[in-house]
Amino acid sequence: MLILNVLIFSLLSCIVSAQTPDHLKKYTISAPGINATFIPYGARLTNLYVNDRNGVPQDVVLGYDDPADFVRNDQTVHSYIGPIVGRYANRIKNGTFSVRGITSHISENDNMGHDTLHGGTTGYDTRNWTVVSANSTTVTFSLFDQAFEGFPGSVITYATYTVSSGPSWTSRLVSIPLDEPTPIMLANHVYWNLGAFVDSAGSTVLNDTLSMPYAARYIEIDNIEVPTGAIGTVNGTFLDFTSPKQIGRDIDSAINNCGYNCTGYDNAFIIDRPRYSGPESTDLSMLTMKSNVTGIQLDVYTNQQSLQIYTCNNMNGTMPVKQSQQHANSTTYVEKYGCVVIETQDWIDGINHPEWGREMYQIYSVDTNPAVVFAQYDFSIMDD
Repeated sequence: MLILNVLIFSLLSCIVSAQTPDHLKKYTISAPGINATFIPYGARLTNLYVNDRNGVPQDVVLGYDDPADFVRNDQTVHSYIGPIVGRYANRIKNGTFSVRGITSHISENDNMGHDTLHGGTTGYDTRNWTVVSANSTTVTFSLFDQAFEGFPGSVITYATYTVSSGPSWTSRLVSIPLDEPTPIMLANHVYWNLGAFVDSAGSTVLNDTLSMPYAARYIEIDNIEVPTGAIGTVNGTFLDFTSPKQIGRDIDSAINNCGYNCTGYDNAFIIDRPRYSGPESTDLSMLTMKSNVTGIQLDVYTNQQSLQIYTCNNMNGTMPVKQSQQHANSTTYVEKYGCVVIETQDWIDGINHPEWGREMYQIYSVDTNPAVVFAQYDFSIMDD
C-alpha cells in the first residue's frame, strides 16, 4: 500500500508539474494592505492588490490570469508585461556600442532592425529565472547571463521583491559582472492602472494625476525613439510634469512624440535631485501618480537618475483585463492610454553618448561595485 501511495503521489506530482511548469509557478507575498504575485518567467509581476478609498482590494497592474499567456504574448506582439528588462533596458542605437575599445553588436529587435530594445531578441524578460528564496513577504530570483544576445562577459543578477506594511512594494535588482566590462541597465517593466478598470473612467489613465517634481529635463529622440544626443527642457511644453497635472491634459499635443505618427508619451525624463539630496539618494519621491476613480496614490522612490514614462500608446482594445479587473457586465479590454509604464533606470542609450558622462552608472566590471537598481512603490489614499 505504501508503494502504491508513493506511485500515486508521484503521478499526481507529474500531472501538476505538466500543468504548471516551474517557470510559470506563482509566488504570492503579502503584508497588511498589499498582496503581490510573481512568476519566474522574466522575474515577472503578475498581480498587485492594494486597497482603494473604500477599503476594497484592487489589482492595479496589467497581466494575464493564465501565466502561459505571458509566453504567448512574448511570442507574438511582445509587450513586456510585468518583467525585468535587460541586460540593457530601453534602446541601443544600431544595436552597437563600444566598451574600452571593444565593439559589441546586439540583436536589433526594434524598428525593423534599426535598434535594440530591452536587451535584444531574447532579453531578461523571456528568460526563466531561478527561485533562490521565498517566504510570506519576500521572494528572490536569480539569472546567470552567459553573454546573452552578444553582450560582453557573464553577469549574475539577483532580483529581490519585498512587500511591507505601509503598504509598499520594494524591488532590488543587483547585477554582478563576473569577467569582462559590460553595460548593465535593468528596469522593472510594469503596466500600471491605479483606476483598476473599476468603471469607464478607470479604463484609461488620462484622468490620473502625474507629478515628477525633479524632472525638468528630458532626452530628445528621433522618429524611432532613439536619442539624438540633445537634452531638452520641459518648461512650457506638454512634457512638463514638474507640477501635478492630469496625464491626458496635454496628450493631444504629443504628436510624433512617441515615434513617427504616434501621439502620446514615451519619454526618458532626467531626474535632477535638489542640492540637499545626493544623485542616487532615495529619500525623496521622484514620482507621484493618483487615481481620482479609486483614490489610490502611488509614490516612487528610486536610486536611478531617469524615469521612462510610456502611456500605452500601442494598446488597441484586444487584450482583456484580468478577471480581478472585470467590473462590467461584458469583457473589458485594455484601450489606448489604458495604462502607464514607469521604468526606473539610467539615461537611455547613455553607452553611445560619452558626452553625457554616464559611464560610471552604466559600465560595470569586476573592479567596480555591482549595478544596483532600487525602486520602492508606496501606496496610500489620496487627499480628496
